[in-house]
Amino acid sequence: SQNAERDRKERLRELALESIDLAKDPYLMRNHLGTYECKLCLTLHTNEGNYLAHTQGRKHQAGLARRAAMEKKSAPILPSAAQSQYKKSAADAAATRVKIGRPGYEVSKSRDADNNQRCLSFELHYPEIADASSTQPRHRFMSAYEQRVDSPPDGRYQYLLIACDPYETVAFRIPNEPIDKRMGRFVTNWDRERKRFTLTLYFLDSDDSARRLQGLENSATSSSLSGMLGGTVMAGVN
Repeated sequence: SQNAERDRKERLRELALESIDLAKDPYLMRNHLGTYECKLCLTLHTNEGNYLAHTQGRKHQAGLARRAAMEKKSAPILPSAAQSQYKKSAADAAATRVKIGRPGYEVSKSRDADNNQRCLSFELHYPEIADASSTQPRHRFMSAYEQRVDSPPDGRYQYLLIACDPYETVAFRIPNEPIDKRMGRFVTNWDRERKRFTLTLYFLDSDDSARRLQGLENSATSSSLSGMLGGTVMAGVN
């Protein structure tokens, strides 16, 4: 029976490989370790074939059914004429959101005068934003294994993404090293009058990283004793 089950899973995997486009799967994510995660079921998989076999299983299919039911329940109930108008309005709104190119930007490197900590500062200019009071740039970090522009992915780097409509998202390639998140070490500012966004970050030195790791280990020990954007523009910052 075990061999039959193994053969069944292998057939499902081969069928899925032929019929499913993983690039369009919203639940597949490759993490920084090179393994695959199912964001729907919160499971880990060693390769694409293993993930595809998982998508044909009961747990994943049940999750898809639950998600579809939730979306159907939360969707507004509109008359057919209103639904057509709603879809048309949504399509028109999407069509009018035309990207106007990348923002101007400046990147500067420095070191802290007191502790010689490495620092990067980013300043981006958004002069064409109509209403700066209601619009603010957003940022996030992305691992080399999430992005699909640089191939093959280089684990020595991570990416800082900064986005603000209607401009294109800009991604800066920076060293994949721990970032100091203490107060005053990671600062963002949106100047609404000048329409300029600045972000300043500091990297943790090896000694600081070791101290922070030791602090996390001590915290975990004490706790256990007492009871834890396709249209992206890449700009390298080595």
